[in-house]
Amino acid sequence: MIRIYSTSWCPSCIKAKKFFKMKGWDYTEINVADAKEDREEVFKVSGQRTVPVIDIDGKVIVGFDQKAIEAAIQK
Repeated sequence: MIRIYSTSWCPSCIKAKKFFKMKGWDYTEINVADAKEDREEVFKVSGQRTVPVIDIDGKVIVGFDQKAIEAAIQK
């Protein structure tokens, strides 16, 4: 399962979501701009207050790192 913590205006978030769509991968988006609880959740998951944070079956990737994403999907 892919979960992405993002905002609608973050360039790296937009790239990551386009990449997922290009690959045909389903994902769940949590827009951290919408609720304080979501901002707290992303901090608990990653220790970061930046986006995107991508959680792939428990593997947390901070930022849009295509190679790390593909490696996490292959496992």
